[in-house]
Amino acid sequence: MKNIDVNTAWRKTAVAIYKQPSDSKTYGTFEVDFENALKFIQKKKDNGIKITVTQLMASALAKSFQIDVPEVNCYIKRGKIIQRKDVSMFIAVNINKGKEMGGFVIRDMENKTVTDISKEMTDRVEKSRQKKDKGAVKNKNMLSKIPWPFRRPVFFIIKFITINLGISLKFLKITPDSFGSAMISNIGSHGLQFGFGALFPASNIPLVMIMGILEPRAVVRDGKIVPRNILPLSATLDHRIFDGGQAGKLAKALNKYLSNPELLDEISED
Repeated sequence: MKNIDVNTAWRKTAVAIYKQPSDSKTYGTFEVDFENALKFIQKKKDNGIKITVTQLMASALAKSFQIDVPEVNCYIKRGKIIQRKDVSMFIAVNINKGKEMGGFVIRDMENKTVTDISKEMTDRVEKSRQKKDKGAVKNKNMLSKIPWPFRRPVFFIIKFITINLGISLKFLKITPDSFGSAMISNIGSHGLQFGFGALFPASNIPLVMIMGILEPRAVVRDGKIVPRNILPLSATLDHRIFDGGQAGKLAKALNKYLSNPELLDEISED
């Protein structure tokens, strides 16, 4: 990854002004034309490779973080902005037939094509559903077993050590970067068009991207009304990391990669 001066004057000020992350949440929605992306998915399927909408979106988001907005690929440690060493995404998934949410982190995505990411995600989804996946998310079961008067204090102690002090708890597999660069979740699979995800206080991520229902819409192209498959996206952003300009750059980047999904099957050089 490129070395970038991520400690801008605004960010240093924002870290002092806002608490993490309740005060600093901002929200945004936009839509992307998924027509070319669906054609790409079908082409891959014809060649025996199954790629889902979520997998393609995760790849596009990772590519955007790597190439277009690398300055947001960071986290806050002891009041300082720390650039992440790689691009990683936390993928939220349904387990136990939709009765429970789980998830996992795909790491080093800057060195993986969308095909690589698809294969890894498929394997990790199965492990999550069988509760064989390891990592920080698995420790939610540990917290749930603690008696309720002590559950919240224990959580805040863990959060203070890992997020505020930036110290890893290796025996719990929790680090200041346990949840990756951003989180993505597909609520369209539940029949929901829009929704805003929570910035989990112990995650240290600046973005939660929510995918709505992918459906055909009547849109104007070249002065004509035509049907296009449109995917609504909603974002919850940490304003200590993101500002309006960076959010706009991210939206343009996602449109670029989803309009030209073949770019996701290439590994870009920094």
